[in-house]
Amino acid sequence: MKQIRKAVLPVAGLGTRVLPATKSIPKEMMPVVDRPALQYVVDEAHEAGIEHIVFVTGRNKGAIEDYFDRAYELEAILQLKNKTAILERLQKELPIAGATSFVRQQTPLGLGHAIWCARDIIGDEPFAVLLPDVLVKSSPGCLKQMVEAYAETGGNMIAVDQIPADQTDKYGVIAPKSQNGKLYEMSGMVEKPAPKDAPSNLKITGRYILQPEIFKFLELQKPGAGNEIQLTDAMAKLMEVSPFHALEYDGQDYDCGSKLGYFEAVCAYAVDHEEIGEEARALIQGFCKLPEYKS
Repeated sequence: MKQIRKAVLPVAGLGTRVLPATKSIPKEMMPVVDRPALQYVVDEAHEAGIEHIVFVTGRNKGAIEDYFDRAYELEAILQLKNKTAILERLQKELPIAGATSFVRQQTPLGLGHAIWCARDIIGDEPFAVLLPDVLVKSSPGCLKQMVEAYAETGGNMIAVDQIPADQTDKYGVIAPKSQNGKLYEMSGMVEKPAPKDAPSNLKITGRYILQPEIFKFLELQKPGAGNEIQLTDAMAKLMEVSPFHALEYDGQDYDCGSKLGYFEAVCAYAVDHEEIGEEARALIQGFCKLPEYKS
C-alpha cells in the first residue's frame, strides 16, 4: 500500500456565493481571524503527512501563488522594525522549495475536470483531495484521521459526518453497506435525496483519498449536473472496481463558500485563538444579548 504523499486543492472557483467580496480577492484567501482560509486547509494536509500540494488554479488567482512565496520587502521591513515573532511565523509557514505545484484549469468545467488537471503531477499513486471551501476544525485533523484509517483499509475513502435526517435533501450522502465503528464500507452515493429516500444521514464532506485509476474515468467522463464534469460521477464508476470506505470523522466542518458558513467559521476559530480567544468570546456573547433587530 502506497503512502499518501500528494494532495490536490482545487482553487479555481469563482466564489459566486460570497460575492461581492470575491470580486477582487480569491474566496480561498478570505481571512478567518488572521489567516486566509486556505492556510488552515494546507496545515491540515501537512499534519496528515502530505509532502506535495497541487493547487489547481484559474484566472485572477495570482494572490494564492504570491501568498505561498517569499515577500522580501515585507520581511525586510519586519526585520528592520525588529518584529521577529511575526517574521519567524511567516517564514515557518512558507512551503519547502519544490513542495508545491500550480496547474491551470483554463475553463471552469467542474470539480472532476479540476482534479483531472493534476494527473501528470500526481502520477500513479493514491492522493488526497481537500476542498478549500470547507474548513474542518478537529484535533487531530480530518485528513490525518482518514490517513490513519486508510492504513487499515486501502482503497478509496470519503469523510462523512451525521446530519439531521430531515436535511438530506441539501447534501450528498453515502449508501453504507456495512459498519465497523466509525468506518463504513460503501455501496454508493446519492446527491441530495429526499429524506424518505435517503440511504443514510451521513453527509459527504470535502475530503477524499482516491486511487489514481480515478483519472481514467475522469478523462472519459461526460458532463453531468450543471453541464460540468462531476467528481462524484467518476467516483461512482471507480466504486465498481475498487473498494470505497467512509470515515465518520471527529470534528466540525464549516462551509466557507457560503456567507453564514464563513461567518460561523470566523466565530469558531476566533474564540479558540491563542491571542484573542477570551476577548472574542466576550464580544460574541455581548452580541447575543442585543435586542432583536427590527428593520
